[in-house]
Amino acid sequence: MTNATASSAILSHLHRADGSATFSQNGYTVIGAVNGPIEVQRRDELPVEAAIDVIVRPAAGVGGTRERHLESILQSTLRQIILIHNFPRTLIQVTLQITNTPEDKVAGSKIVQASSHLAILPTLLQTALLALLSASMPLSVIFTSVLIAAHKDGAITSLTPNPSLVGFESADSVHVLAFTLEGKLLLAESQGTFTLDDWDNILEMAGSVCVPKDGADIEGGVRIEETKEDMTTFVKCTLEAKVAQDLHWYT
Repeated sequence: MTNATASSAILSHLHRADGSATFSQNGYTVIGAVNGPIEVQRRDELPVEAAIDVIVRPAAGVGGTRERHLESILQSTLRQIILIHNFPRTLIQVTLQITNTPEDKVAGSKIVQASSHLAILPTLLQTALLALLSASMPLSVIFTSVLIAAHKDGAITSLTPNPSLVGFESADSVHVLAFTLEGKLLLAESQGTFTLDDWDNILEMAGSVCVPKDGADIEGGVRIEETKEDMTTFVKCTLEAKVAQDLHWYT
């Protein structure tokens, strides 16, 4: 298990899946399993590429509109990074089971948690990526993601990466962004009210959290809460720890 601030991960612990991962962040825990390439039903077969099937299962009850929306976001994102043309007429299945959600006694927090899909999206994205890496799935790029909450106080906008549920609930806008290790924007989902100047600063901060750059700073009426979280380093350390564990017999 590897830790980076509030994040932790376990790889390849499900023996009946081609790849698996459990990832925890911001009070959420998700178990992911990847199977594929496997045989696909004729009606879903694509002649020149693999079909991607993403299933999101809630912590309690059955999935609804929220889960279907999350599945569509995850599917379109994963299609951009998996080398689907290497496996025509097959299926790659990604199953994500939510096991834990943050507990908060603030009135109405359960309603916010149920209605918004953005709070858990980064955890789902990172779980899916780690499960794909566990399955040795060929990928064109590796990405990292972050949740940012923006709070306005007059002319000052405070940006908080990976906020608590309280911070998420009170934010004027919330944003999920994913970047490749080369710093290219892969995914952007936003909710709430914000200006173009706010967006520029949110984009800059998200890039510094996902793919840190030496000497990067943000100017112009923005206050940023410090974070030691570096998702790129976290992913690398998680994979290194797993490889070291697998090869301990060799040394």
